Amino acid sequence: MAEKSGFPVRIITPDRVFYENQADMVEFNTTEGEIGVLPGHIPMTVIVRPGILYIHETEGEKKAALHAGFAEILPEGVTILAETIEWPGEIDENRAKSAMERAERRLQGKAANTDLARAETALQRAVARIQVLK
Repeated sequence: MAEKSGFPVRIITPDRVFYENQADMVEFNTTEGEIGVLPGHIPMTVIVRPGILYIHETEGEKKAALHAGFAEILPEGVTILAETIEWPGEIDENRAKSAMERAERRLQGKAANTDLARAETALQRAVARIQVLK
């Protein structure tokens, strides 16, 4: 019997277990910058920032649009609790482009009642969705 390589990665949303498998490496954005996790990584907990999640498996690379959440990184594996995460096939490109345009208009308009942090996050989510489709 062949020994599995890598380490366990589990990604959970409020609606489902999005991903649960062995990976050789995972990469994603945090509030402190982009992080790459390999087996044996030092323990840490990080806040996820919108961007592309890369999952490197022995068979190849998978990617998804990861929007927000927390990640627990341990030497023996990674668990990501995601608010929202989407495979490329789950994304409506036209809807993502419309969301990006709306967020850009809100940021450029700088109206007094505009929540700039929320608009910036909406823009980051839309950009992640569009980028993961490329």
